[in-house]
Amino acid sequence: MHASLKRWFVTVLHRRAGKTTAWLNHHVRAATNDAWETQRLRALEPRFTETEVRELCRERIYAHVLPSLTQARTVAWDKLKYITRDIPDTKKNESTLSIRFPGPKGSNRLVQLFGADNIDALRGFPLSGLSLDEYSQHPPGIFGEVLSKSLADHLGYGAFLGTIKGKNQLYQAYEASKDDPEWFTLWQDVKVSLATEEGATITAIRRAMQDDLDLIAKGLMTEEEYDQEWFLSPHAAIKGAYYSKQLALAYTEGRIRRVPWDQALPVFDVWDLGKGPKMPVGMFQRVGRSVQMIDYHEGQESDGIADVIAELKKKPYIWGKHFAPHDIKATEIATGKTRLETADKLGWHFEVVPDIGLDDGINAARLMFGRLWVDEGTCAQFVEAIGQYRREWLESRGTFGDKPVHDWSSHPADMLRYAAVSEEHMRVERHKAPPAKPPRQRFAGRSAQGARYGWMG
Repeated sequence: MHASLKRWFVTVLHRRAGKTTAWLNHHVRAATNDAWETQRLRALEPRFTETEVRELCRERIYAHVLPSLTQARTVAWDKLKYITRDIPDTKKNESTLSIRFPGPKGSNRLVQLFGADNIDALRGFPLSGLSLDEYSQHPPGIFGEVLSKSLADHLGYGAFLGTIKGKNQLYQAYEASKDDPEWFTLWQDVKVSLATEEGATITAIRRAMQDDLDLIAKGLMTEEEYDQEWFLSPHAAIKGAYYSKQLALAYTEGRIRRVPWDQALPVFDVWDLGKGPKMPVGMFQRVGRSVQMIDYHEGQESDGIADVIAELKKKPYIWGKHFAPHDIKATEIATGKTRLETADKLGWHFEVVPDIGLDDGINAARLMFGRLWVDEGTCAQFVEAIGQYRREWLESRGTFGDKPVHDWSSHPADMLRYAAVSEEHMRVERHKAPPAKPPRQRFAGRSAQGARYGWMG
């Protein structure tokens, strides 16, 4: 991996394989080795002049991104300081989690840690290198929407890495790139490490594997989780995921598939407003006792409720009732009006979903899940979010907490709860089909670097 001069990397490795340390080492080498960076740039673009190469090498910033800034501080910061301990004249910044390296006058060589939960901090950064650690837990779209642009000016390299956690965006990244000659790909489960490693490394791996086997014996870990962590099984549920069993059963029963749109039935839209930048909207139909999710919309970070309504009005559906959570009645400081009032003026008359509490809402969603069909194309981003929605792991206690992790998956999961609570109010009346073609089935995700990789954006 370190010898490769390719621009794009996908590295899928088992637990305790040293993936974080490996990529931090890679960034440090790139920041401190002018000859290597020059060689990399010339391999990518042989037509570069000496002046162009020198200019690109002058400003070199390398970013290592974990799912959250807290993880960056607790998981990677001590590793980065240890790696750079013997490099003279480095400047460490505890507040920004960055290390600056010496260089010629006017140059800037920096390695910095970031969290995907505050990815706006990376907007406008001209990056020479980027690694997305535990990429399966990153919000979909952040690479295509934000980070790919940061790499463009410097022909920066990009790496997607982590331990596999289901058939999510990291798995998709590997599958999409494994036969592409422009990409470096590595898939290494523990069998490879046991056959090639030695000394302290192999001892630590064997000890950790035995610890996990002890947890299985005590019922604290499943065999599926063990296979996921060590043998990179893509079929195991994510540890602590709220809907792991329900989602696995839906796949087994073939309820995550192409779901046809019945033009004679109304479509019910269910929203989550939340406090996040995006407003997930699920679109459902009732067919007998089945609940069919035929479409999903998140929009852009800057979209307000009027923008989302405008997009929904473009769809050729016969709209039934519109459902939103109770906070739609909250007054917005900017307008002095509630979003309910704004929607009413636009002809979108919401029914307010009662707040029954988090636990009861999750139970309602689990019950509905057995009758839920989800379109694997239009709702791909929703499916991934539901698979990632999980309880918070309390490291200090070695157990799960009572609350979910609040990240990008929270808002789609909240929308699912509201749909479950609203299900009985989705009354079905058949209508004459409109003279319109069904909406084009589309997969979530576009990217400035390549639209064919849905996992990139």
